[in-house]
Amino acid sequence: MAEAFDLIWMVISFLLLIHLSSQQETGFIFNGFRQGDLYLDGVAQILPGGLLQLTNTSEQQKGHAFYRQPFEFNSSESLSFSTHFVCAMVREPGVTGGNGIAFFLSPSMDLSNADATQYLGLFNTTTNRSPSSHIFAIELDTVESAEFDDINNNHVGIDVNSLTSVDSANASYFSDKEGLNKTINLLSGDSIQVWVDYDGTVLNVSLAPLGVQKPSQSLLSRSINLSEVLQERMFVGFSAATGQLENNHYILGWSFSRSKALLQSLDISKLPQVPRPKSKNKPPLVLILLLIVLGIIILVLVGGAYLYRRNKYAEVREEWEKEYGPHRYSYKSIYKATNGFHKDGFLGKGGFGEVYKGTLPDEGDIAVKRFSHKGERGMKQFVAEIASMGRLDHRNLVPLFGYCRRKGEFLLISKYMPNGSLDQLLFDNREPSLPWSTRLMILKGIASALQYLHREATQVVLHRDIKASNVMLDTDFIGKLGDFGMARFHDHGANPTTTGAVGTVGYMAPELTSMGASTKTDVYGFGALILEVVCGRRPVEPNLPIEKQLLVKWVCDCWKKKALINARDPKLSGEMRSQIEMVLKLGLLCTNLVAESRPEMGEVVQYLEGQVSLPDFSPDSPGIGILTPVWLGASSSVMSNTSSPATESMFVSHSIEYGVGR
Repeated sequence: MAEAFDLIWMVISFLLLIHLSSQQETGFIFNGFRQGDLYLDGVAQILPGGLLQLTNTSEQQKGHAFYRQPFEFNSSESLSFSTHFVCAMVREPGVTGGNGIAFFLSPSMDLSNADATQYLGLFNTTTNRSPSSHIFAIELDTVESAEFDDINNNHVGIDVNSLTSVDSANASYFSDKEGLNKTINLLSGDSIQVWVDYDGTVLNVSLAPLGVQKPSQSLLSRSINLSEVLQERMFVGFSAATGQLENNHYILGWSFSRSKALLQSLDISKLPQVPRPKSKNKPPLVLILLLIVLGIIILVLVGGAYLYRRNKYAEVREEWEKEYGPHRYSYKSIYKATNGFHKDGFLGKGGFGEVYKGTLPDEGDIAVKRFSHKGERGMKQFVAEIASMGRLDHRNLVPLFGYCRRKGEFLLISKYMPNGSLDQLLFDNREPSLPWSTRLMILKGIASALQYLHREATQVVLHRDIKASNVMLDTDFIGKLGDFGMARFHDHGANPTTTGAVGTVGYMAPELTSMGASTKTDVYGFGALILEVVCGRRPVEPNLPIEKQLLVKWVCDCWKKKALINARDPKLSGEMRSQIEMVLKLGLLCTNLVAESRPEMGEVVQYLEGQVSLPDFSPDSPGIGILTPVWLGASSSVMSNTSSPATESMFVSHSIEYGVGR
């Protein structure tokens, strides 16, 4: 009898062990967090008593809490999960309250690049809406953000790789007792139960106050396929962030399971208490009345001062905006114009930000350059483009419509150029290729724009970064010079104060580091552009044979061999030979080593228009076809067209080493 009893006990123990092992593999439960296998980062911490605090009332902070062990989602049968947790969001008395909280699944526990802002510590401007994020979340959001098309400031949303929810609803629960939906205030400070169930095809989300059973009707129920979101290994956890709005975010208990049937129920009696901030003692009635009277007096004084200043300075804006003054757009209008900066309107990414296409009612199609302001350099870049483009008016300059400023972000709005940049048409193998007549028309247009900048504008404008990628083409392939981020102004007759060697390798005049920028350095850059357009190749091509790597030298060598026409783009075969040779010689003349020997842009326009003939010079004339390496803080040494391969390599390497390239 005893042996039978022992055998039964061993079987029961074995089955219990299997059950516990299965529970350990498929889920977990925390009735409070006095102990548990959690990974915390940011300001997240476990308080005495077992309360998990994700954030406090400090600004610009975020906190994450992960279950340390990942879960495997490697088959269609394993894509289901269920969770039940209790949370609370507590604001300080008299404070509006800040961002919400999110339960999420992520392939990594490293969310250090996420912003501590309205992105809830899950995304940033780059990762939001990116399919490579592989983040699924249920947000309890307490801020209405136009950027994410939120329905209100008290809602629950289903997020897939973005905080623009695929489905959302006002925070509420179905009362089975009363047979109707009842609103839940997420910022009430009360504890709230949340259930999330996914069976592989349908996702259900339910809410209820603490002490109320799970409602029979879900708040959100949506058919959704998470197989493209969930990776084979996913971590589960919570995230919250404060930004400039702060809350205390708490998690009281948490149960999770890969199977809804095996989800363990939380023991409400074991959950920790949520601390409530205490209001300060009410001041005496006399003090209240005194403060009211004092407030009225201050309000009258401030109002009077405001009316006085408004009448005296009617159109006052920020000082630099008053000086540069293009039209300022609201962020809302630009957000709508670009369809929320949708990926379908993405045009490209440069050194200072991204460019999107949009449409405004009055201006039509626009290009929006969007970049972050992360210090003085970003501000100078922004002001430079405003200053340069906002005051200039020429048919061969990209028109600037205006700008928009937002916290930490700048936007420039200009005319959209449907045919993109010149370098794309030259080098991206587009068909048909640019004929000679179009190339010559583009060069004439940019030359005319530079003549205007140097001689006809109110001040002399030095562009300092002339190249094919900064030449935009409109519907009729009219060339328009853009990207004035490096431009500088000085009065006519005065010497420019800039001495910095900025620009792009191959377009930079050799005297830049010793003499600084001038109209002659712009002429050099235009000469390099001429050769680039006619020859169909970039000024520096390290992958070509050594004798062809430097465009200026190679074109001059072709001329010496009486085969100048061989330097043209092979796509121009059969086009106007004499005119092409004349333009190639003009390019060599503009890139003369000696700045004084280069023509003015007004003369360049006359040469291109055929109004005057080129001066008499040869490939052996002083300064023609000669290059020098760009040295910073040192005298330049001449590199002639008979230089060694080692010297030519030094030219390229030193230019890039000192950061003068793109």
